[in-house]
Amino acid sequence: MGLGGCIILIAVGAILTFATDWDMQGVNLDLVGVIFMVVGLIGVATFSSIARRRRVVVPPTTPVVDDRSHHTRDGYNNGYGA
Repeated sequence: MGLGGCIILIAVGAILTFATDWDMQGVNLDLVGVIFMVVGLIGVATFSSIARRRRVVVPPTTPVVDDRSHHTRDGYNNGYGA
């Protein structure tokens, strides 16, 4: 379940708990709504802790290529030429 599913659970739980006055025999909708909200909050906490661990940024290692030609100075032609 992703972050969106957790937020939907919290919203449905809040609607069942605070915005409805339905009476079902054998089912307490207020308790069901509270359970949905708690499960949604646990899901958000779990998702955020896992997402925080995944965001470890490792700088890319790129090889350094030195394409400059190296001249040696031999005293006769000052390093230039053959």
